[in-house]
Amino acid sequence: MTDIHIRQDGHAGHITLQRPKALNALTYDMCLAIEDALWAWRTDPTIKLILIDAEGDKAFCAGGDIAEMYATGTAGDYSYGQRFWRDEYRMNALIAEYPKPVVSFLQGFIMGGGVGVGCHGSHRIVGETSQIAMPECGIGLIPDVGGSYLLAHAPGRLGEYLGLTTDRMGPGDAIHVGFADLFIPQAQWDKIKSQLCASGDVAGLSQAATPTHNAPLRDVQARIDTLFSGASVQDIVDALSDDSSDFASKALKKLSRNSPLSMACTLDILQRLRAETPTLRRALDLEYRFTSRSMQQGDFLEGIRAAIIDKDKSPKWRHDMGRVPKADIAAMLRPVSGDRLTFEKRSAE
Repeated sequence: MTDIHIRQDGHAGHITLQRPKALNALTYDMCLAIEDALWAWRTDPTIKLILIDAEGDKAFCAGGDIAEMYATGTAGDYSYGQRFWRDEYRMNALIAEYPKPVVSFLQGFIMGGGVGVGCHGSHRIVGETSQIAMPECGIGLIPDVGGSYLLAHAPGRLGEYLGLTTDRMGPGDAIHVGFADLFIPQAQWDKIKSQLCASGDVAGLSQAATPTHNAPLRDVQARIDTLFSGASVQDIVDALSDDSSDFASKALKKLSRNSPLSMACTLDILQRLRAETPTLRRALDLEYRFTSRSMQQGDFLEGIRAAIIDKDKSPKWRHDMGRVPKADIAAMLRPVSGDRLTFEKRSAE
């Protein structure tokens, strides 16, 4: 498959995303190929670690390839998208639960599906160009691929802030929030990758890392914790509206662009996860409840139309901001009645 290069490289199982012109957007076949490789390497004694990287300077992976989802969804076929999400989420969990080190090198844009591939491993490396975000509320989805799990574990109310505003994190913020582990200057990456493959040992990564003190979100943590602590999106909107700061004004503007239903359900999922002992599998299950219904009952198709197809940037959402009935939130997040998300190894087809 030309979209992804999977091979054994010394002691490493090496996965390289290679669609740089498409910002390495993740296709359905790429998801399945990653999953199959991880299962094959799981019990291979010659494989000591997994190395995941990507071609090009602009992006590790800027999201999932949603063109086919839009085409099938607008034709009234929701099963393709549902199957894609089920298989993708199963692969995300496999990375997170892998018994061997999983090292990812995250340059440029890492968004949506890229977070699912790159931000659940044991050693997540960022560099000078890294920009990580969960932009799903802007297209009628929710932070998925396990993104809600990461956001629920973020300090204070940064999860709410990042999930609802879809703001980007630079390398320092990504480490502070919990989406990455180590900052290593990108000029050293090729040398370090070669060492990892030759040795099969991740011990040298921490020695190669350097501190990154630039974490703007950490500097506004207290303000975010105050403004985004509301029980509902309307509470957050009210708090932002009552705050005269430039920060609050910009945050409110970001919220105003996004799907009200998506934001309300994102907040509900984060609250559910925090109310219990959150696990990645639980987060993925809640995410799938939403995404499996997002075409028929949500704003996903309209969000894609406005952002990708017609590019008019004027989506017509189903609700007004802060005015989503609780019944509509509950309907999107009730247990799935059809094919459910499972985490067992995929059966041979």
